Amino acid sequence: MLFHKTTLQDAVLIDLEVRGDSRGIFARTFCAREFEAAGLKTAFVQQNMSVSVEKGTIRGMHRQEQPHAEVKLVRCVRGAILDVIIDLRPDSPTYMKWEGFELSAENRRQLYVPEGFGHGFQALTDNVEVNYLVTGFYTPEAERGVRYNDPAFGILWPLPVTVVSDKDANWPDYIP
Repeated sequence: MLFHKTTLQDAVLIDLEVRGDSRGIFARTFCAREFEAAGLKTAFVQQNMSVSVEKGTIRGMHRQEQPHAEVKLVRCVRGAILDVIIDLRPDSPTYMKWEGFELSAENRRQLYVPEGFGHGFQALTDNVEVNYLVTGFYTPEAERGVRYNDPAFGILWPLPVTVVSDKDANWPDYIP
């Protein structure tokens, strides 16, 4: 795996080292030794998946509050998404900044989302499937969110929004 720093502190974009032969291809998507060597957490306790049927669908921006904060390792296995993260850690030098990354079945990239980041994505194609590992168990009472169109961040989504849940559309304005 190739680990690339992003403009946001502690967030990492990961390219797989794909090997192929007449049978097809092979790549590791996770290796505790390589992640530890890159200074990343490795204690994943749960794997989640989501399917978004319609292009333009937005999921997010979600996070878990301490002490239930979680790292996410996100990968799109069907279709393509714009994966967006926001640094919501008040003590971080990149606090309140966001960055987007195209993750797709074709480019096979993964995104390491640190604790304290808001996370969400927009489906760039129909029938998107996203898998992600998390370091914490889902705790409903610790869930927090940022509205996808909150003016505090000015996220530039590439497509018109077609579908968003009521919960995600109604998070209050973010107040630092």
